[in-house]
Amino acid sequence: MHTYVIGLDYGTDSVRAVLIDTSNGREMASDISWYKRWKEQKYCNPSINQFRQHPLDHIEGLKQTIKGIMSKSGIDPKEVKGICIDTTGSSPVPVSMDGTPLALVEGFEENPNAMMVLWKDHMAIKEAEQINELGANWGGENFTKYVGGIYSSEWFRAKIAHVVKEDKEVQRHAHTWMEHCDLMTYLLIENKDLKIFKRSRCAAGHKAMWHESWGGLPPKEFLGKLHPYLADLRDNLYEETFTSNEVAGHLSKEWAQKLGLTTDTVVAVGTFDAHSVP
Repeated sequence: MHTYVIGLDYGTDSVRAVLIDTSNGREMASDISWYKRWKEQKYCNPSINQFRQHPLDHIEGLKQTIKGIMSKSGIDPKEVKGICIDTTGSSPVPVSMDGTPLALVEGFEENPNAMMVLWKDHMAIKEAEQINELGANWGGENFTKYVGGIYSSEWFRAKIAHVVKEDKEVQRHAHTWMEHCDLMTYLLIENKDLKIFKRSRCAAGHKAMWHESWGGLPPKEFLGKLHPYLADLRDNLYEETFTSNEVAGHLSKEWAQKLGLTTDTVVAVGTFDAHSVP
């Protein structure tokens, strides 16, 4: 009996799926889905460096590409043993208390601030400058020292700070934020407990200033100097992080039915595309 794994690569314009034979590394099938709303330039304003994407583009693309490779290959769904997702980053998404992307919550469907903040969105330049200034001068650990000493406007905390300053409704309803690779992994698995969900170390270490040497995420004392919301948000994020060779969970019954797979399929912890090059 052959066994196969599926890789999903979320890029800026599209998502690609590939089906691999684990016995020899041979590619059995591939498929691609172009983001429909992104292609229509919705929720973006290049004149102010605003680039947002609707989670539905990613969810629809996931279904299309996986069903596509399964149809092309004709293999038995029971033989698909694993799925792993990589994405661009940092591309954070606000989510509700039950883990629903905020753009799928009534009242936020067309709000760009409730969308995924794409890696190339550069609206948070001032917030990034504030993080760099504070990191160097607040009197404690410089939490940028393992990311080159310069925090970018493309990254997790700067983007969140910018959005919540601009949009009080998003600030009020965003229980937590998830990197794109974590969100897509979370949506697929059966266990929907945000408190124990395994977040990507690749994403957290590089973009959210997580590091073992200071006990995980920066403390509230530091984050609160950036914005009170960031201090409160720390309680709704995570303590531990995990690498993509770990199991995040099994495919849920709902998604197994949608994709034509089985609940025996393991879903690995997510990661970033640029960090996954062999």
